[in-house]
Amino acid sequence: MPRKTLSSAFAPLVLTALAAANGSAQNMPRPPLPPLPAPLAMPKPGPANDAGYAPQPILPGGVVVPLYPPGSPFLKAERVREAEQYNMSQAVPGRINSIVNIHNPSIEVHTVDRGLNTGAAVILVAGGGHNTLNVGSESADFVPFFYNYGVSTVILRNRLRKDGYDVQKDAVNDAQQAIRLVRAYAKEWGIDANKIGIMGFSAGAELAAPAAVLFGDFDKKNSDANDPLAGISSRPDFVGIVYPGPSPFARNRTAPEIPRHTPPAFLVCGGSGDRVHAVWAMEYFSAMLGIGVPNIEMHIYGNGRHPGDALPDGSHMTGGLTDRNDTPFGAWQFRFIEWFRDLGFLQKPDVETKAAKDIAAFVNSQLKQWTDGTWGCPGLSYLFAGWRKLRSTMSWTAVETGPSRHSQRIISGRIIPPNFCPCRFMLQE
Repeated sequence: MPRKTLSSAFAPLVLTALAAANGSAQNMPRPPLPPLPAPLAMPKPGPANDAGYAPQPILPGGVVVPLYPPGSPFLKAERVREAEQYNMSQAVPGRINSIVNIHNPSIEVHTVDRGLNTGAAVILVAGGGHNTLNVGSESADFVPFFYNYGVSTVILRNRLRKDGYDVQKDAVNDAQQAIRLVRAYAKEWGIDANKIGIMGFSAGAELAAPAAVLFGDFDKKNSDANDPLAGISSRPDFVGIVYPGPSPFARNRTAPEIPRHTPPAFLVCGGSGDRVHAVWAMEYFSAMLGIGVPNIEMHIYGNGRHPGDALPDGSHMTGGLTDRNDTPFGAWQFRFIEWFRDLGFLQKPDVETKAAKDIAAFVNSQLKQWTDGTWGCPGLSYLFAGWRKLRSTMSWTAVETGPSRHSQRIISGRIIPPNFCPCRFMLQE
């Protein structure tokens, strides 16, 4: 017992002595550390030249393809030679936060290994208020994320309003051209031509949403025999609309007709904290839901703000894949993957997706309602209970009317006001 007591008494003294010796050693002069090496392989824009600017990859291994051939009427000949301008991160060497001065728009393709490949590809359209293209958080960060699910990624560099371009005429055109271009080279890149979609963020969603409904008009306008992409559809197979700007269905716009084979859409936004963008998301969702487009899904998060908005602690809301202070809104991308898997896009290439089957069934059901005279409208079904008896004596023609693209029937002596039917169906003499 005395020995144990003596050891216990000496222990603190020994520890104190060791600490003092360690502190003394730390205070002794030592050679300085060698300087850190400079970051390697820093991305930078290509040079301006007389042949037209050649866009450079944002990430290693990217295959960059201009959207339009040299001399295209879609390009501004007087500016296509100008180099892009990168806004680099001050904290992360080599990270491109955003790009401006885009006059030769392009796509940058990142494929996946064969063992992982699902054949699906998503075209990423970054936001930035049409003033910048925020390719860091809303494009480049998604390449490794989607890679893990076997999904190839395509970064779109579209033209900006700040650089003198019209959003609806030029930037939307860039998005639609990108879809055609990816589909044209699908085989070379190991992509399933029936699994190509587009995902837009904020201002980028103002390109993705029109691409989902205006593909028919675009394809007709770009069907010249001299166009190598003529006959290749610009219709996306799915669309992601993330904290969006105004869609074609915003209140201050004339809503376009909705094609029967409009692709499924996934929408996500903050709620009351990002009310304006949430309303724009709801307007698109309501338009699709109103005519029954299948597989439309929307998530509005109660705790969420728009990227860049000030937060109570003095910081600013982040976007893209960021955690957003450990809130549910920071996990929206996993809800997208669940939706994506449910629709069959994560199956192996060349397997028909559930999304495609559901769209085909939807189109067929509309055609059946059309030929049966019911059109899915309770009001008209009730009004014309004796439809089949009258069908043999009535003349009719198919006319596209309203955003729901319903057909118009003509019955002699009968006029139904357009506002009678919520689906904007009209019968007239």
